[in-house]
Amino acid sequence: MNAGVKKRVPNEPGKLSYFLLHKPYGVICQFSGGDGKKTLAAFGPFPKDVYAAGRLDTDSEGLLLLTNDGALQHLLLEPKYRHPRTYIVQVERIPAPEALEQLRTGVVIEGKRTLAAEAVLLAEEPEVGPRPVPVRFRKNVPTSWLRLTLREGRNRQVRKMTAAVGHPALRLIRTHIGPLSIDGLALGESRVLTAAEIGALKRALRR
Repeated sequence: MNAGVKKRVPNEPGKLSYFLLHKPYGVICQFSGGDGKKTLAAFGPFPKDVYAAGRLDTDSEGLLLLTNDGALQHLLLEPKYRHPRTYIVQVERIPAPEALEQLRTGVVIEGKRTLAAEAVLLAEEPEVGPRPVPVRFRKNVPTSWLRLTLREGRNRQVRKMTAAVGHPALRLIRTHIGPLSIDGLALGESRVLTAAEIGALKRALRR
């Protein structure tokens, strides 16, 4: 068991729970196992029946939604609903306009073209804290930050997309899931969604 694991608490029968978590780097998106790596059980405490609705890779950071609402999880995970997910990603070098346009119109990864996306080169470095495991920079190779909004969730998609246009990802942080934002959540911190946020998310998913 991971050091610092927090005991999960029982949920009230029939009660739906919704939490946002700012997942740190190196944390696995599950509550058990992990082969010695930190899991979601180190945070919270959360009710025993909540799970991540959509995953982040171990080496990615940012916003996670934890819930026991099966209907909502279906809307979030079913590809046909195409809900937006926004990321900021640090990449090697500064992408030219042509590379950004490729990201917007779609790139072919593993034989299949990605859906149209929003891709913006950030003028300034975002205010993000240091990572516990420093990013490995290449000497004399500049870096830049992009903001990408996708409407699909293929395996390691952001990293594969930026690599496909010649700009490998160095750091990846999810900032939004639909209308939900990571703003105000410190690294490793979680909070309960408000009724207004739950309503806004469900309305956005059913458009």
